[in-house]
Amino acid sequence: MSSYCQLWLTCKDATEASEIASKLLGKKLIACAKQIPTTSDYLWKGKIENNSEVLLLMESREDLFGQIEKEVAKLHSYDTFVLITTKMDKVSKKAKAWLSETLKTG
Repeated sequence: MSSYCQLWLTCKDATEASEIASKLLGKKLIACAKQIPTTSDYLWKGKIENNSEVLLLMESREDLFGQIEKEVAKLHSYDTFVLITTKMDKVSKKAKAWLSETLKTG
């Protein structure tokens, strides 16, 4: 079985973050999504940019990444969105059971 992971995705606003989270939850590609308001400083086309965004922090499995990325690409407003994973080295027993029964199988 694939390892559990957290996914990180910045969105332009709470509306976009909610739409993406709802779609991924509905397809059982993620088990949970937390929305965290944030400010991002980044280089884009040679300039330093600064924007308010919403960070989606989501729980899932590594083997679902490709499907998640495909769904995000359909909904995200950025041409170049950043979707990354962080492997979960340890997960509490009850949380692991919840993830196992909540996420899409196969």
